[in-house]
Amino acid sequence: MIILPEITPDHQKKYIAGIVGLVLASAGVLGPVLGGILTNYASWRWVFWIKSVTLAETLFPPCLTHHTDTTASGPIGGFSLLVFLLAWPDKKYLPSLERRSWKDVDFVGAFLLIASVVLIVFPFQNATNTPTTTATSPWATATFLAPLLTGLLSLGLLALWQAALAPRLHKQHNARLALALPPALLRNRVYAAAALHTLLTGFPYLLCVFAFPVRFQVVYGRSALQAGLMLLPMLAGTAVGTVLAGAVNGGRGKVRFLETLLVAAALMLLGCGLETTAEVGDGAVEPRVLGFLVFVGLGFGLSAAGGTMLAGAEAPVWEHASAQGIMAQVRIFGGSIGIAASSAILGTKTRAALAEADVPASALAQLAASDPSGLTPEQWTLVRTVYTDALREDMIVCCAVLAAAMLFTLGVYRRGRVSMQEMLKQRYREEAERRRDAAGAAARKPAEVAASGESA
Repeated sequence: MIILPEITPDHQKKYIAGIVGLVLASAGVLGPVLGGILTNYASWRWVFWIKSVTLAETLFPPCLTHHTDTTASGPIGGFSLLVFLLAWPDKKYLPSLERRSWKDVDFVGAFLLIASVVLIVFPFQNATNTPTTTATSPWATATFLAPLLTGLLSLGLLALWQAALAPRLHKQHNARLALALPPALLRNRVYAAAALHTLLTGFPYLLCVFAFPVRFQVVYGRSALQAGLMLLPMLAGTAVGTVLAGAVNGGRGKVRFLETLLVAAALMLLGCGLETTAEVGDGAVEPRVLGFLVFVGLGFGLSAAGGTMLAGAEAPVWEHASAQGIMAQVRIFGGSIGIAASSAILGTKTRAALAEADVPASALAQLAASDPSGLTPEQWTLVRTVYTDALREDMIVCCAVLAAAMLFTLGVYRRGRVSMQEMLKQRYREEAERRRDAAGAAARKPAEVAASGESA
């Protein structure tokens, strides 16, 4: 997502945004499909054959990397790395990119960013699986509070580092750190509004990718493969959305980022709102449930492609990587919070309702394999009702989040809009001026040092 826009020629950037959005959406939807195929016909352990291998594992034999067991290394991931290396374009086709030193990498900011994101999301996902007594809430346990408070502390330290300490290091060492969260970029109202939009639209999309296959298995009694395949209509909607976003904003006319992102949030809001009408029924698949997911996918496709194009147009050239990285990070962060929220809602409802009906935990585990044989008809009806009610609450929460997304999206409005090509030309002019200033400063530095030595 970061590399492709950087190496794509200007006249093809409108296509690459759609491709990036489609890949993001496809990965989320095809995950349950491939997982279902592996679960049905092989074993869940085969997932680790797809895991990407590290560079050391790829280039050096196990004896040199101190690995005695290589079964966890994914040859499919290694194959994708090989394809990437072989398909890398020749230097003559690459744009003029500024080489930067490892000293310019903001390792402290990257560490704090990862720590804050992981530690904030983890306790919410873990809380639903933490055994507690009836007198103790899972939200009051040490395993919930400790990582959450540590994550919030890391987030505060990250903000302090980016806003105060990092700029001072720039002056002291005469270097330009590639900040994990550049303050100047976040002060750009249009970009910041788009990042908030991306955060809030990632919440319902990944929640749907997580929650609906679970419901299809439990309520409809479908296999893991069938449950994954039921997400394909949403994938089709996403594909259409990415193409539309590229066509609307990538031509010679004025960009329509505000309209694109507003329609994206509105379509997702419509889809999630309609999903609240889902019923338990008699176990038969409700076609309308699959149809409503198309609206969610269409909206997400518009959002993913539109956000990618906006980040490339609004960010200075030398901050393109940070701008695209932030967009990717907040989208996954929002989706992780959505999955955690769905898990928390489902866990709370199952503990409250199923404990009263004496539903055994072993029978609930069988439902993951679409096997309700361990339940009486009354218990299975109760389980399906609980899962449907939990999904309805999920969709209500998603509607509230998407309403907030529409509100924040209004900040994307900008007067005097021009075409995408004009915006990119302006960014290149700014980059050329910045490089001239940097070259001039580098040329003056030896003279200044010599002058200071003579005066001493």
